[in-house]
Amino acid sequence: MAAILGVVVAGGVLLLGGRDLAATANGPPAFKGAFGSYEPAEDPAPAPDVAFLDANGDTIKLDALRGQIVLLNFWATWCAPCVKELPVLDRLQADLGSEEFRVLLVSVDRKGATVADPFLEDLKLGHLKTAIDSNSDLVRAFGAAGLPTTFLLDREGRVRGRLEGDADWESDAAKDLIRHYLQEG
Repeated sequence: MAAILGVVVAGGVLLLGGRDLAATANGPPAFKGAFGSYEPAEDPAPAPDVAFLDANGDTIKLDALRGQIVLLNFWATWCAPCVKELPVLDRLQADLGSEEFRVLLVSVDRKGATVADPFLEDLKLGHLKTAIDSNSDLVRAFGAAGLPTTFLLDREGRVRGRLEGDADWESDAAKDLIRHYLQEG
């Protein structure tokens, strides 16, 4: 029996193109980052109601983004994995960004936009600007253990999952994950 199960599982992996079997017909596709996997929320809850500064320096809360799927990425200029991930997130925004989906960078640099904005300009990111959480109120409210940490919010502003560490967000697996949420009601 164990041999038959092994063949069935191996066959399933081959049929899925080597993708993780954690993906189900009803759940999100599996996606792995450098240090861990995307963790879907068992019971999606509303995103924290904490103010931060948008890319224009205006105070905003995440509920202002309802109606969109949001990939919320916490980062800092001093975080090497964050810096590695930023161009990938920029390309993801270029590929999938629309009125329905956006990547939202949130810098936790203490000096705020005076440090983060020139840093992003030096990286020549053409599709993303950063919001600012210089007191780390929002990142603490989300309970992020480190940087980078990325959360996926649905159209209703609920946290649908998270991934700690950097990831290849422009990979087919990442795009499948995002498309899964875009296709939901």
